[in-house]
Amino acid sequence: MRLPRYPRLRHAILLLLAAMTASAPAAPLEPVWSLAQKEKPAVLDTMKTLVEIESGSADREGLDRIAEVIAGRLKVLGGKVELVEPGPDVYKMFDTPERIGRMVRATFTGTGTKKILLLAHMDTVYPRGMLAGQPFKIDGDRAWGLGIADDKHGIAVILHTLAILRAMNFHDYGTITVLINGDEEVSSPGSRHLITKLGAEHDAVLSFEGGGGPAVDQVRLATSGIGSATITVRGRASHAGGAPERGVNALYEVAHQVLQARDLSDPAVGLKVNWTLAKAGIVRNMIPPGAQAQADIRVDRVADYDGIEQKMRERIKNKLLPEAEVVLDFERRRPPLQATDASRALGARASDIYAELGHKLTVRDRPTGGGTDAAFAALKTKAPVVEGFGLRGFGSHSTNAEYVLVNSIEPRLYLATRMIMDIATGKAPLAAKP
Repeated sequence: MRLPRYPRLRHAILLLLAAMTASAPAAPLEPVWSLAQKEKPAVLDTMKTLVEIESGSADREGLDRIAEVIAGRLKVLGGKVELVEPGPDVYKMFDTPERIGRMVRATFTGTGTKKILLLAHMDTVYPRGMLAGQPFKIDGDRAWGLGIADDKHGIAVILHTLAILRAMNFHDYGTITVLINGDEEVSSPGSRHLITKLGAEHDAVLSFEGGGGPAVDQVRLATSGIGSATITVRGRASHAGGAPERGVNALYEVAHQVLQARDLSDPAVGLKVNWTLAKAGIVRNMIPPGAQAQADIRVDRVADYDGIEQKMRERIKNKLLPEAEVVLDFERRRPPLQATDASRALGARASDIYAELGHKLTVRDRPTGGGTDAAFAALKTKAPVVEGFGLRGFGSHSTNAEYVLVNSIEPRLYLATRMIMDIATGKAPLAAKP
């Protein structure tokens, strides 16, 4: 190109060329992008296989079946695989299954030094039998199925990311550890301790829950902590018509307890306390001898659990009926994932990688109400922990509405593969700049 001799015009053209160059996206790295495109049909097949195995959190038979499938796939990819039974350190909660599903743990050993942990879960919220009415299907740009968005697609993305690395003969990492658990939907009572331990042993944690919805591509650096409070009241039964005064009405007492604890939320710090369930009594014509109410609790900060539990224990001392017995059970079901400078730096690298495809990646550093196993991985480490490397989708925990976007497969495979490569080779920051 021959530039004009006039200085001002020449300068303007140079500025325009510089701006055009700066705004142009970098080309996708090959052969990663080509392999991601080639892998797309296989990802759909894998999601179909996983969706067609019903694996509710309390369905040990289904969880065993899907665990064996996942373990077999990881072995074929070259991993050292073990099926891990939950140990004696299970954190029991009101909905903990009698038989918790096993975890699938796979270790891939490379030639480098960096240790990378990949997380996803295989259990769903759906009871057995629902698959018959809602089978896997592809309709346009949507792949539908029970548990496909939460989180069977995440397993598929991990498997096929590893397949791409294998096809490239990429072994520059020290260790890639894959952990797929079967109890995430019930707050990970059997897997939380292992996830925390592994998080502390690795240089970076990538979790493969959904990567946004129909309108946004995202990864997350922060998620909410989830707690549960259950108030149980024991009263005394009596005939509702003949001798109501001889009873101690547990329904009255639990209503009193709920009303006096309805102002515990503090939106300024992300604390939400909402009473959502209640039950009382046995039959209409009996003064209820027992009642119970349950609250859903969300926190943005780990320390807020202590404060809200203390307030609740103080409140229940104030009783409407002195003879009633009031008991509080407080469960710390899941800690919050809190953004750190290290995770912000790694999230920024993910955004740069996505820009190579000409796509914008939103990096969220504030929680939006949902919880994640990535928070357990972050509890005892300073390493970056980033959630949301799965596909975009919608409709988790719903009926006839759960799907993932088919067109998110290639870019998400590219993102996950490139992130692992950059972490392994030291191109991705694992700590904040001093």
